[in-house]
Amino acid sequence: MPQQKVLVPAAELRAFTTALFTAAGVRAEHAATIADVLTWASLRGVDSHGASRVPRYLELLDSGEAGKEPSLSFGSTSPAVAVLDAGRAPGPIALTAAADEAISRARANGIGAVGVRRTVHTGAIGYYTSRIADANLIGVVFVAGMPQMSYPGVKGAAVATSPLSIAVPASGRPPALLDMATAGIALGKIAQYRNAGRQLPEGTAATADGTPTTDPDLAKMPLPLGGVKGAGMSLVFELLTSVLVGAPILSSFHGDDPQGRVHRQNALILALDPAAFGDADAFGPAVAATLETLKGLTRADEDSEIRYPGEGSAAVAEKRAADGVPVAAKVWAELRVAAEKLGVPVPA
Repeated sequence: MPQQKVLVPAAELRAFTTALFTAAGVRAEHAATIADVLTWASLRGVDSHGASRVPRYLELLDSGEAGKEPSLSFGSTSPAVAVLDAGRAPGPIALTAAADEAISRARANGIGAVGVRRTVHTGAIGYYTSRIADANLIGVVFVAGMPQMSYPGVKGAAVATSPLSIAVPASGRPPALLDMATAGIALGKIAQYRNAGRQLPEGTAATADGTPTTDPDLAKMPLPLGGVKGAGMSLVFELLTSVLVGAPILSSFHGDDPQGRVHRQNALILALDPAAFGDADAFGPAVAATLETLKGLTRADEDSEIRYPGEGSAAVAEKRAADGVPVAAKVWAELRVAAEKLGVPVPA
């Protein structure tokens, strides 16, 4: 039976990925940032946004859809607010810079808000809110992208699978980390089901004309999470990001703009300082107490564990950091091909 996974130490996977992006023409520090974000996702079990994305990122860089030497430009008319024009930088580069800017402004003003326009694939956005939570601040991120999801009453793709992430630091515990798309399933997950030869869950995907399907070979777009609720969230995320920073995607995509279907994403990153709302020293322990109260409630099933958002993925990250990161054999084969093309040694 063919091997399904290749186990790679996290440090080696990060170094290998960094070397691939560096060899592809990305500045060393930017290559390391992209590798950090993708490895973070792989460590936490978000495999659809981890190492499996490396070949696609290399394609985006090679085609020019993503800039190898992007020019990041911050503009601001308010102490607490900034807008980053990413210049088609890969999302990990743009959103890491934006998160750090939001942290700096929140420390000075109690809140920091950074809009991001013209980036390319943001990656697992829980990385950026976690980065903010690591600074003992609350992180919130909204993202809008290219329409690829259905909308009630519309035939074909209408809105994006726009994700949301919120991270709240807790004393002595991993932060509460919500990281979710407005779709019932991510496109990357559909590909994973296809590669594994497994049927999709009911009500998560549809054919190109919007007919629901569980066949991953027929699935062309995700369905909104909760129907009108997920669709509505996606629409307002477009307003809170793309329209807010003067770079609308939805109207451009569905209109007569010749650049309307050029791949890009926009984001809004918020950092909130608990000290601006009250007793900062009491906040972390109070969050931890809230989470402990939840975990201490009577279980519906004694064999199941009560977990808060982010707790499970933190446990996966701890295990994978110790044991290695499992990479799908198909993905590892693609990485080997890329390494040979770019002249990068493959980890043993």
